Amino acid sequence: MALTVRAAVAVEAGRTELRELAAPAASATSGLLKVAVTGVCGSDWPYYQQLPASRGPLVLGHETVGHVAELGEVARAKWGVKEGDLVALEEYLPCGHCEFCRSGEFRLCDATDWRLGGLRYGATGLSVAPGLWGGFSQYQFLHLNTVFHRVPAGVSPRHAALALPLANGVEWTYLQGGAGPGQTVLIQGPGQQGLACVVAAREAGAERIIITGLSNETDARRLALARELGAHHTIDIESQDLLETVADLTGGLMADLVIDCAAGGTDSVVTAIQLARKRGRVILGGQKRRRIPEFDSDRIIARFLTVKGMRGHSYESVELALQLIAGDRHGVKKMSTHAFGLEDTDLALRSLAGQGVQGAIHMTIDPWN
Repeated sequence: MALTVRAAVAVEAGRTELRELAAPAASATSGLLKVAVTGVCGSDWPYYQQLPASRGPLVLGHETVGHVAELGEVARAKWGVKEGDLVALEEYLPCGHCEFCRSGEFRLCDATDWRLGGLRYGATGLSVAPGLWGGFSQYQFLHLNTVFHRVPAGVSPRHAALALPLANGVEWTYLQGGAGPGQTVLIQGPGQQGLACVVAAREAGAERIIITGLSNETDARRLALARELGAHHTIDIESQDLLETVADLTGGLMADLVIDCAAGGTDSVVTAIQLARKRGRVILGGQKRRRIPEFDSDRIIARFLTVKGMRGHSYESVELALQLIAGDRHGVKKMSTHAFGLEDTDLALRSLAGQGVQGAIHMTIDPWN
């Protein structure tokens, strides 16, 4: 008898329905995950607004943690996991044979890019068989190319769901940004990604960690948490002159590493270039979804800057993030602030845009609650 599961289905922009869907039995090359919790990522908000129109109804959620429920024999041999294992999934479903997959950079594989027609957990429609591609459901289909991470013993599923956002911080700040002892790291934007970068910068031994935000109540709470996580200085850019303040803090040298995690306007990209010291590095992680009307590329040349665009995380960064969570390094578990049941999926998604609960940093959906 087919297993029937409850799932939160995004049926159109900003509207979710609870539905009962049939979960597929595992074939030789697939499996089934019993979802414990799934994190609510900042990118889920634009997905919620856009993907139902382009991909039809779908189950969102790509920060999935759960127990392996069923395994096919081919899948078992490839994955190296067994029934009952608690695992965290990456959103990527790489092909496994292109140059990027073979070199360990599978996040760059075209098969992982939903904008190019690829498959990705939390961004694939119900019309693509077998339909259960997202984590806001009691069960999730496991494709043969799923990327798994074992959750360390003693780590709860709720805290393990921090792995992907925290991995972005590790990737952008340490593995790609090169943060280290004696350096000044400046982070623009105190959302999930910005706070993750604070943790990563502290773990890397940065001498001075600065994070910026706005004057609103939401950012004020997040900046306070940033100080608890290890930021040395917080700057309200609406009440303080950002460039002058950073110059004062650094003796005029400015920042060794600037990480732009701010979403929305393009001003933060321009500012990031201005905040970097000579021979500094700039990491661009916050998508703007618009072009920068005036961009002074000559400043990059004049100040001998390295500017990198970021795309997600690597396997290594997720493993490092899980280690940070297991030891609650720098109080990282404080980033997990709210847990919701499946029926409150819409409320959790709206909270990303300031239309729901207050004080949310990282939220999870428990489909069994």
